[in-house]
Amino acid sequence: MADAMSCRVDDLLDLEDRHALPEADLRLLTHRPTATEPTSPTATLSSLVISSEPTGRDLVRLAADESATWAQWAEASNVGDIALEQLMAETRTLAMDYLTSDPVLLFGRTRTLRDRVFALLEGHQYPRQSADLYLAAGYLCGLLAWMSSDLGQLHDADTQGRTAWLCAELAGHDDLRAWVLSTRSKVAFWDRRFREAINFARRGTAYRTRGTVAVMLACQEADAWSELGAQEEALAALARAEEARAKQTSEDDIGGIFACQPARQENYAAAVQLRVGHPADALRAADTALALLNVQPVRAYGTEAQIHISQAAAHLATGEVDGAREALAPVLALPPDHRLAPVAHRLGELCSGLGRSSAGSRSAVGLRQAIEAFCVDSPPRHAALSPREGSA
Repeated sequence: MADAMSCRVDDLLDLEDRHALPEADLRLLTHRPTATEPTSPTATLSSLVISSEPTGRDLVRLAADESATWAQWAEASNVGDIALEQLMAETRTLAMDYLTSDPVLLFGRTRTLRDRVFALLEGHQYPRQSADLYLAAGYLCGLLAWMSSDLGQLHDADTQGRTAWLCAELAGHDDLRAWVLSTRSKVAFWDRRFREAINFARRGTAYRTRGTVAVMLACQEADAWSELGAQEEALAALARAEEARAKQTSEDDIGGIFACQPARQENYAAAVQLRVGHPADALRAADTALALLNVQPVRAYGTEAQIHISQAAAHLATGEVDGAREALAPVLALPPDHRLAPVAHRLGELCSGLGRSSAGSRSAVGLRQAIEAFCVDSPPRHAALSPREGSA
């Protein structure tokens, strides 16, 4: 700039600039290149130091000043430990609230918190703080993946899952890795990519984890095997879920949707037993799941709905249409914003089985109509009919 304006470098600085400059930079003003020397448009402080060739004591002092300036930058952080603790607390709250709240509302809150974490990661912080931010970002993207799947948007769920996996790798956190793989297994399952769902679940079990993620992964593997008609593999995976439960020694870090409580495990067992042709075992597992749900501090409406659907399917398998209707009553009473894609999908399967097993009885026809009305007025159905916008 001084060359372009035919003036000296120090002519560009006022008194306030001089007060603000580090001492090392002020010293450089006395060693600047002359106007006759060639200058590079990308010249830096380092190149000026080299061209001025300080020696002896000046060189030693200048090197010390440069290190002090860098240390000042390295010591600064845009996030503190209290802020990180708050971010994780808010993530836990979202994961817990999702079990009982409006999924669309929770999706918006989760997206907002994820954006806050992403913005912080674009700044500067200590490496350990960056790892904690990636941990929070991974769980939040995992939550968005789970929610997207429950809203019937499987492609968007896959995208969130891939980003969550990147965050888990950058955080170097095995529990997060396992829960992300569990989430990706869930998405693959509802997209009917059952072999992929099994592979994700098995990859998750390779990590040394705490809490209940190992139970969840074994349940998901059993679920996918049962859809493929592999009875032996499905029942073996259920047995591994029991073994993982017995080995559990600590609580889940996040909880909520990222936890596999006993009622959730029994819900998976009921669905698997149905698919492998054991309706009596399925009914026992569903009854056990409801009893366990009654003693949990939080009743997850999605899990409870699927338990009732398993009950109804077990009754239908033995020709008890009235028993199925009674079991489905709490499900059909769910408010529209709680009618998630997995629930609607399983009800659709039940509706198909109802048509085959009841020979068009009046009771069966009425139940089928109620199920169809339920599925029409649901968040996944509304999302499918709404104009397509960019995913979050």
